[in-house]
Amino acid sequence: MLRLGISGVMGRMGRTIANLASEDPSIEITAGIESPDCAHLHNTVGELINKDIQAPITSDLSKVIDRVDVLIDFAANQEAVLGHLRMLAADKEKKAAVVGTTGFTEYQIQEIKELSKDIPIVLAPNMSIGVNLLFKLVEIAAKVLKDKGFDIEVVEMHHRFKKDAPSGTAMKIVDILKKETGIEKVVFGREGITGERSNNEIGVFALRGGDVVGDHTVIFAAMGERLELTHKASSRDIFAKGAITAAKWVKDKPAGLYDMADVLGLNEQTGK
Repeated sequence: MLRLGISGVMGRMGRTIANLASEDPSIEITAGIESPDCAHLHNTVGELINKDIQAPITSDLSKVIDRVDVLIDFAANQEAVLGHLRMLAADKEKKAAVVGTTGFTEYQIQEIKELSKDIPIVLAPNMSIGVNLLFKLVEIAAKVLKDKGFDIEVVEMHHRFKKDAPSGTAMKIVDILKKETGIEKVVFGREGITGERSNNEIGVFALRGGDVVGDHTVIFAAMGERLELTHKASSRDIFAKGAITAAKWVKDKPAGLYDMADVLGLNEQTGK
């Protein structure tokens, strides 16, 4: 039985994860974590999703850490996530974590890498199976099309309530493209008389509107042909299912920093 804690349990993702995890007989939800100003502190996760689950909701992970094997963290505050990871790493039982929060600085990412020397951490900006396959397809396409006259543009669209732009998924795609092509210049949108597009830039565009869960398209455009790789999410459930899959996978894994490609075996399939 996997004892699961959910950080950011009051958010859209947190509630979805709680609902789906409650239906899995191999998982026991044992704790919910929220910010200190949350109105539902001291309630239970069961009350939140109308199910018979007695897991408490608290703002202090240390009070429930002994109940948790794996913490799924979708907290909106990056520093809060780092605080949770520090606690997990300091715990004598060396708990595991699945982190879906985005927007970390380079300094924060470096700290996560250091903490992963003590505990297993799955860090992924997007946990859907399809998106992580998209990452691999982008990697392959970038390798094949490098230096062959293809311009690269990344377009993403999300719901009107999303607070960061571009999305963490889009920036993960950009990181893959930079690594495979050697292109370092990234242009975020264009306006005015910009002149001709250079061969050594990656364009990134963030669209916002309505209730779009998440669309990502990578365009490789050359004279006479264009390749487009697109993933469209129509339900938030796909991210929650991926997070739960990751939580099951990472339990009892050795310390290290993993991603969804590891969880899904995509690195093995591509020989990486």
